[in-house]
Amino acid sequence: MKILIVSATYIEIEPLLLQFSFESAINQKLKSYTYNNHEIDVLIPGVGMTCTAYWMGKTLSSKLYDISINLGLAGSFEDHLIVGQTVHITSDQISELGAEDGESFLSLIDMDLIEDEDYILNHGKMKNTIAIQNPVIDALENVSAITVNTTHGDDSSIQKIKELFNPQVESMEGAAFFYACLFEGITCSQIRTISNKVEKRNKDNWDIPLAVKNLCSTGLHLINSL
Repeated sequence: MKILIVSATYIEIEPLLLQFSFESAINQKLKSYTYNNHEIDVLIPGVGMTCTAYWMGKTLSSKLYDISINLGLAGSFEDHLIVGQTVHITSDQISELGAEDGESFLSLIDMDLIEDEDYILNHGKMKNTIAIQNPVIDALENVSAITVNTTHGDDSSIQKIKELFNPQVESMEGAAFFYACLFEGITCSQIRTISNKVEKRNKDNWDIPLAVKNLCSTGLHLINSL
């Protein structure tokens, strides 16, 4: 099977990559590995939507994949989603894409600048209709996400974003990954592990090592079950 794994940074999936056999560097962001009977390309585009969108487009224009997997960390808006828990993102949206109108927020759809079918949207959300069918993914909790340029760390902005979109988790790349895969028709899944609660920035409450460990363990189980 030809697999594309996408992660914003190397550190998020380093333990997983140590299980693979390195083959070659295709370019500065994309490396080729083998594992069991799989050909696995690993794309590390960098943090944020811009890097992810560019490198996803460049990568998918030059090679075909059977599936694509986005592995990364996320912040949780909900108390029941605890640090170290791995979840399956089934819908995502770019929460900042629109305009302020006083205290109100207008999406591009509100302003008649795009239509749902132009964007693979359902009421403003990108819903993954071509998710990987796999028992490891089925065992994860399905959640909705927002993708942001600035992670939330202020009580007032957190409350406002909850009222607007009612997200469960946030990342800085997920919607860009979905956008590329959904338009190209590539079976895909976005898998993330909670590294922190979305709150006023308090790194004492974060646990990056635990989140990376659990993310890579899930990633390995997923690939072993393909």
